[in-house]
Amino acid sequence: MNRQALKAYGQKSLELEVESASPHKLILLLFDGAIQAIKQARFHMENGNIAEKGRLISKAIAIVDEGLLLALDRTAGGELAENLAALYTYCCERLFVANTKNDAAALDEVASLLGEIKSAWEEIGKPQAGGSDGGKSGLNYGAV
Repeated sequence: MNRQALKAYGQKSLELEVESASPHKLILLLFDGAIQAIKQARFHMENGNIAEKGRLISKAIAIVDEGLLLALDRTAGGELAENLAALYTYCCERLFVANTKNDAAALDEVASLLGEIKSAWEEIGKPQAGGSDGGKSGLNYGAV
């Protein structure tokens, strides 16, 4: 299979996953996309491919800023949502520094922070034992 066919397959597979995903899963996909972009950007930074590094860091910033940050419900989320908003803003600032200064440590820092939040998000999505539904459905997600 050639590269173009694989890319098209991957894009279609992602589209199908997004269309059928719960709000909780959509947030996990955003985390995955941001972390993957950061890891790829680091690779390109190390290999001197400045244009691709910049494109991937911009992609990660967009995912965090336009995806994760905008998905927060600050009214219902209260202090936790405000703290996450501040952390996401910090991540975007660090990614900007990483891009302009070729700072691999800043990329690693943001990837680590997002990885920790993603892990916590995965845990809250697991079915809860002893719930009214016997732990079958996990959380009631409503608006993310």
